[in-house]
Amino acid sequence: MMAYTLGRTSHSPSRRMLLIAGITAVGTAGCSTVAKPVTSSATEPSGNAASAVSGEGSFGPDPAADAAIRKIVNGRTISIGFAPPILSEWYQQVQKSAWNTMKDYSDRFGVKWTWERQGANDAHSGSSITDTIQGFVARKVDVMFVCSAAKPATNQALYQTAAAQGVNTYQFNQPVEITNPNQNTQPTAGLANVANVGYDNRWQSGYIAGQYIAQTLKGKGTVIAITGPSGSDWTTLRLQGFRQAIANYSGLTIVAEASGDYVRDKGLAAAQALLTKYPHVDAIYGENEDMALGASAAVSAANLKLWNGSSGIVVIGADGLVSGMKAIQGGTLTATVDVNSVEIGRQLIETAFAHEVLKQNVPVFEDVSTAVVDATNVDWHLANLQGTMAGPGNY
Repeated sequence: MMAYTLGRTSHSPSRRMLLIAGITAVGTAGCSTVAKPVTSSATEPSGNAASAVSGEGSFGPDPAADAAIRKIVNGRTISIGFAPPILSEWYQQVQKSAWNTMKDYSDRFGVKWTWERQGANDAHSGSSITDTIQGFVARKVDVMFVCSAAKPATNQALYQTAAAQGVNTYQFNQPVEITNPNQNTQPTAGLANVANVGYDNRWQSGYIAGQYIAQTLKGKGTVIAITGPSGSDWTTLRLQGFRQAIANYSGLTIVAEASGDYVRDKGLAAAQALLTKYPHVDAIYGENEDMALGASAAVSAANLKLWNGSSGIVVIGADGLVSGMKAIQGGTLTATVDVNSVEIGRQLIETAFAHEVLKQNVPVFEDVSTAVVDATNVDWHLANLQGTMAGPGNY
């Protein structure tokens, strides 16, 4: 029997396409793919939310199945509360991808949507998340999409309270590796939220960035790292992966680390201070793209040469921003780890629709594919992002 899938908008390539792109990106950049720390068998998803309906075997929407789903929907309105930690470029990309999928589902299934966005002003403390979630619950939204820097125990307590009042939570872009309980004894991993849509912060972010530096420098050189704020779970995990990758090469040394708080101006300041002490450094790792772009500006301001394919300072970040892709095209950023905002936004809607409307059991952990992007493959990644941002969804 042909498996039925909900399908995707023209602006969102399939997970399979992105997996192929990720392998190609790492290969053409001279990096090996990450072996099995990327996901463990315990957390590896059985597929995306469409797979809960049942898999990726179909080549497109089935009119009869669409009609059957439309009958289940029966004109229902689904209200969503969207709570990113900050209203930055990356979260806007996630939002736009979600909107495009919502528009597709509206056209096909007759479902209506409302979307309320509440960004925090305390991106790295998470102290405002309580008010945000309580506000969503008071306004009786159907589901919440939450990315919060608050401690996991704080978040889970909030989600449990919300669920008791009929509001289900879907985490995204969260460093769930920090507190992932044993699923052998807890089928829901002991979590109060329905699902976690994201990627592995250790191996799909920090580790492959370190691999890229190692392969580009042929295993020899000095490196500085511009990290997120001390105490952040994202910082802890990405730095863990990055250090492990560098440690695999005896000729590579991390000579210094400094916090850039995940923002461009502080990344610039941190890199300037370190370049004063280490002007002959061979590579700079920025844990996110904004800090990497700040570091790149610091290299230029110090009259040092950025990597040109054969010499100069390699600068790599992580996010996958339109602005970052344009910087790669312009030669002011060497590379980035695209952590796939497009797929995360799409999967949030697929997962919530499958669970809330079609009553499907969905994977607790859904890790999207990621890719190293540099001059060899940036055109495709940028075109995909720009296509997403020009998509028809608007809520």
